Amino acid sequence: MSRSGLLGLVGAGPLLLDFDGPVCSVFAGYPAPRVAGELVSLLNGKGVVVPPDMHDPLAVLRWVGEKCSQDLLIEVEDALCAAELHAVGVAAPTPYGHRVILGASDRGLPVAVVSNNSAVAITAYLKAHSLFSSVAVIVGRAYGQPELMKPAPGPVLDAVRALRADPRSCVLVGDSASDIRAAHAAGVASIGYAGKAGKIDALAAADVVVTSMGEIAAALSPESGIPAE
Repeated sequence: MSRSGLLGLVGAGPLLLDFDGPVCSVFAGYPAPRVAGELVSLLNGKGVVVPPDMHDPLAVLRWVGEKCSQDLLIEVEDALCAAELHAVGVAAPTPYGHRVILGASDRGLPVAVVSNNSAVAITAYLKAHSLFSSVAVIVGRAYGQPELMKPAPGPVLDAVRALRADPRSCVLVGDSASDIRAAHAAGVASIGYAGKAGKIDALAAADVVVTSMGEIAAALSPESGIPAE
């Protein structure tokens, strides 16, 4: 998409960002399959047999929410929150992801992070990278309620309300189909960030698909010299 066309989408109102993908790779230094395996081991220690294909910690949490007691769900939630807090300490920043936050802030556009990761982990990452003051709202995973995670529209709507914005003025940048579904259900425009090979098709329902956060950063800061692609 041309820089001017993208600017028309991202420069008019609040910018909502998913965390894992558009901002950083949360589990780059502490791989998600390892975290999922630790959660499965915790469950196995309680006598719970988990399906063998659970390699995503959020998928494990969803499964526990559907199949297990509230007490066990809280135990797994606490373990995942601790793992995420460790993970963000060794996470890999997404190229141009930080620049998008700073570019939007420089333009006076409110920025919200809307994520299925825990708010504590998101806050820790933003503070460690001197981005916290540039983010107006953080909406993380509802504690002990995995059914409220995206693709449910609730987190997106919570961010919009916290910003006192009209959903029609907002745009959500996400790297998964669940992000796009949540945005559409909330009445928010969407940009799919296809940062990995094969993701473009999965994000086809987005209003716009970009392959680099640099495209958004360039649209926000047209004089910055950031390449559009």
